[in-house]
Amino acid sequence: MSLLDLAMEERRRAGYNVQREILDEGAVDEMAEKSDSKTSLSEKLKKSMRCSGPRVKSCLLGSFPVVSWLPRYSIRENALGDLVSGISVGIMHLPQGMAYALLASVPPVFGLYSSFYPVLIYFIFGTSKHISIGTYAVMSVMIGGVIERLAPDSNFMDWDNVTNSSQVNFDLRDAERVRVAAAVTFLSGIFQIILGLVQFGFVVTYLSEPLVRGYTTGAAIHVIVSQLKYTFGISPRRFNGPFSLIYTVLEICSIIPETNIGTLVVSIVAIIGLILAKELNAYLSKKLPVPIPVELIGIVVATVISWQVDLRAKYGVEVVGLIPSGLQPPVLPTASLFSQVIGDAFALAVVGYGIAISLGRIFALKYGYKVDSNQELIALGLSNSIGGIFQCFAISCSMSRTMVQESTGGKTQVAGALSAIIILFITLWIGRLFEDLPKAVLAAIIFVNLHGMMKQFLDIPVLWRSNKVDMLIWVVTFIFTILFNPDLGLAASIGFSMLTVIFRTQLPTYSILGQVPDTDIYRPLEGYNQVKRVPGILIFRSSATLYFANAEMYQEALGEKSGIDITKFLSAKKKLEAKRKRHEKKNAKKAAKNNAVDMEEVPEREEQKDIAIIEVEDEPDPSLPRAIVLDLSPVNFLDTVGVKALRSIQKDYGEIGIEVVLAGCQTGVVDNMQTGGFFNDKVTKACLFSSVHDAVLHCQSARTHSQDEAMCCEIPSTHL
Repeated sequence: MSLLDLAMEERRRAGYNVQREILDEGAVDEMAEKSDSKTSLSEKLKKSMRCSGPRVKSCLLGSFPVVSWLPRYSIRENALGDLVSGISVGIMHLPQGMAYALLASVPPVFGLYSSFYPVLIYFIFGTSKHISIGTYAVMSVMIGGVIERLAPDSNFMDWDNVTNSSQVNFDLRDAERVRVAAAVTFLSGIFQIILGLVQFGFVVTYLSEPLVRGYTTGAAIHVIVSQLKYTFGISPRRFNGPFSLIYTVLEICSIIPETNIGTLVVSIVAIIGLILAKELNAYLSKKLPVPIPVELIGIVVATVISWQVDLRAKYGVEVVGLIPSGLQPPVLPTASLFSQVIGDAFALAVVGYGIAISLGRIFALKYGYKVDSNQELIALGLSNSIGGIFQCFAISCSMSRTMVQESTGGKTQVAGALSAIIILFITLWIGRLFEDLPKAVLAAIIFVNLHGMMKQFLDIPVLWRSNKVDMLIWVVTFIFTILFNPDLGLAASIGFSMLTVIFRTQLPTYSILGQVPDTDIYRPLEGYNQVKRVPGILIFRSSATLYFANAEMYQEALGEKSGIDITKFLSAKKKLEAKRKRHEKKNAKKAAKNNAVDMEEVPEREEQKDIAIIEVEDEPDPSLPRAIVLDLSPVNFLDTVGVKALRSIQKDYGEIGIEVVLAGCQTGVVDNMQTGGFFNDKVTKACLFSSVHDAVLHCQSARTHSQDEAMCCEIPSTHL
């Protein structure tokens, strides 16, 4: 046995012995000198508005994180890794930006803009060192849903006199769609900035991991369905609102016979080639210093083949088309659109932030630094709002690019800034070379990149074994996202997640506690063989907090566990009391009628009969406990209904001769009881005890009268 094992064994053998008085809550407050002073709201505001040199410096460094870390940037340690990582991620931005622009229903070049401006803004204001900001599939498909709703093809039909048919005016349509994308992106950024300024970063806590993974999986299905038209070369009608995904799938199935064979062949070859290349990349990952840029090679090869073979003219394969060189001038978003996209903008703000902060925290924990959730909101908000002015669409963090940025040696956001420079170079001088790139290849890139999200279906059996409620949240979120689209699906999923929390507080575990022999430890009787019930004392505990939703069930469970039908007992007592009063009144009338002066003249037999009725409560029922201890240690707050429930329990059980005391109350709960009117002249803090053991000893001493309330409490020696 090692020295460490010996030390641990010796520690387990060590016991402790504490000798003190039984302490109720009032005694604890007096001993600890509880302070009643509270900081007023005006004082808090004055303190928050107080200005000083260190405070200004801290605020400045917090608002512009780049100022704090860039001057201390180590070229020797970080430069090479950031350079390789920046180039690798920049190369990935090109195909992903163009592909996700198709998802967003805007021309591909706007995907390149969205991979440039927001990345630079995040470089200045972001706090995560490793996440790759830019276009993201889920955000793009949400943007696409908004655009297709507000700027459908049907709004831009022109009559062609040559063909005697209506055709879409693509120039007008694309211009309007860019305006819609910019407006919703700008507004989502404003929402994120406001939430960050009011310290609302905790809002992401309402997006649990099962919810996020179920949501992104459902959104991935929307992404796949939206790209099928490019895979098959067909033009299905666009549906909006709930169940639109189902209608779209049915529409695609009905027009499958119209598939463009050339487009389908390009799609199949591109998908198979990308999958094989990615598998090879994964196989050689340990031998290669940087991953093979599979997607870049794919779009270069596809563009060259399309240009040489002229796929568009010969086989009708749809290509990217005109890609203007240079950057767009800033334009303020169309304010008239804000009222139509406000709900979508808020959903984008929450989803984008939730995905980015979740991934950011993973890498922050891995590399030992802190991500400021509120500053992240502001950084993403500025990236989106400024990006919206430059005609970008909403961005977030991409898992695939982030993994490449981290695995290729990226250690700071310098890698992100370098990737933005790569995109700038491509946008200014190289972008027009990809005008012959088939859109089917971009759709294939999207399909292959979604394989990680499709693997999230494996969460279901894992969650089934670990936590069935989390599995239910995952499945319901997925179904809601499929049926109601990403925006409404997110709201419905959050609502359902909140309902599961409420249901869990409404269905807690109620237990009767017993004492572990020779210790001051109390455990449920149901789960332990050696735990013994304390004679004459019932110790009751609920696993949830006590508030309006479960207060009535708490009282019912107490009656069920104790075997005491309090309503029946109180009703019987009231009947006896009423009978006693009627009997007294009858005797008074009889005495007045007989003009009796002394009640002792009543016959002995009648007196004995009366006494038998009146004095039934002299001896308590031996089957009832003489005291009830309510263990409130799991309770973290009480509302007015909860306070009334406790007051009712103490009053009702007290009327039938059972003392009710409370144990393990947290300070906040005691304050809730005080403000809720629990205490009065008769009920004081003397009925509150810091531990169950104190409460049990108090009840035993009060019952036997062998010791006064200041008796010594000796906790037996126990093994730790």
